[in-house]
Amino acid sequence: MASPNLQHRFKDNVTTTSSTASTTTNPISTTAAAKTRQQKKMAMAKQAVRSLMVALIVPFVLTMIVIFFFGSGHRYRTLAKPFWFPPLWLMHLASMGSSLLMGLAAWLVWAEGGFHSQPKALPFYIAQVSLSLGWDPLVLKMGAIHVGFVSCIAHFGALVACRRRFKLVNPIAGDLVRPCLVWMAFLIIVNFKLVFF
Repeated sequence: MASPNLQHRFKDNVTTTSSTASTTTNPISTTAAAKTRQQKKMAMAKQAVRSLMVALIVPFVLTMIVIFFFGSGHRYRTLAKPFWFPPLWLMHLASMGSSLLMGLAAWLVWAEGGFHSQPKALPFYIAQVSLSLGWDPLVLKMGAIHVGFVSCIAHFGALVACRRRFKLVNPIAGDLVRPCLVWMAFLIIVNFKLVFF
């Protein structure tokens, strides 16, 4: 009786030893696989940071270029304005902040694949960027206040559409559009007051 029991123990010991040997060889391949996974994660993180930088910098730089070339606003400065009208530096600062917030919101939507699931979000985002770049040249440089007012209303509509589409993909992206909506509503009031001065 003792011999079969010993043989059974010996077999269990051999299988345990062989499985231990296989696990001792696996840590090397496991660490290699872990390093490969870590390298892939690092590469994805670098790509995400690069895409975030592009999403923030491109609209911001375009806004800065428009402000530099068209934002002097000699006509705006010479107008007799109510006390609550913002100074030009505040208007430019708000435009730059709005472009950064919208860039971040668009990146959050893009990172979650939202431009594929919500294909209408991208045209609305491009429309709002274009409209935001057009206000300074229209109102401050050319003095086309009526056209600027229509542009403000269209910009507000594009922002509302962006917020709705972005919120479906990422609620945080939708919330980032809110300050831009507030700024645009205030700019509509300013532009309305300029039209009917």
